[in-house]
Amino acid sequence: MGVEPENTLRSFVAAEQAGLDVVELDLHLSKDGALVVMHDADVDRTTDGAGAIADKTLEELRALDAGRGERVPVFEEVLDAVSVPVQAEIKDVAAARTLAEVILRRDLVDRVEVISFHDEAIVEIARLVPGVRTALVAEHYGPEVVDRAVAAGAATLCLDINRITLEVVERARKAGLRVLCWTVNTQDHLRLVRALGLDGATTDYPEIKRTGRFTA
Repeated sequence: MGVEPENTLRSFVAAEQAGLDVVELDLHLSKDGALVVMHDADVDRTTDGAGAIADKTLEELRALDAGRGERVPVFEEVLDAVSVPVQAEIKDVAAARTLAEVILRRDLVDRVEVISFHDEAIVEIARLVPGVRTALVAEHYGPEVVDRAVAAGAATLCLDINRITLEVVERARKAGLRVLCWTVNTQDHLRLVRALGLDGATTDYPEIKRTGRFTA
């Protein structure tokens, strides 16, 4: 998020306090199988450490500074820190299986929407957690992305604002899909969201909530 260190408890609490409707986070598996919250596959950009998340244990990840003294959180810490709904992005099938266990154990089907760039991860989480809401995320796409989402059983498309077109939105509507976009940090992008009649958008800046409804 743009005003706090990204993917930290501090950022999620700030987003909720700013009145945003949903928080979006990214999940990876540590070497010992913990669901850790971080965007990149390695820790280099967002912490004082270096190396791949998958090569580090949870204890090793916890020892890192994720910004302003914050530590790398695990998924369940975020759930306990905020009360708003959560969009959880998973990177692979292995993370889907671990996330499914948490959703089922904590009865989170109504609170957590699972999103992914990877069709197979969406299919797997839906198989493991009947009734879970899913969304396909896409950065490089054309109208065929609608068919991909339908085939994967997703109810929502999360699309890069820089590539979105009226054709894609109209095809998605005809298929019964919700359409969100990312990342909306400027007024020009906000105007486009409204012009296309989208269902919502992701932003790095909670203050934009004053002019729309978004996730962060």
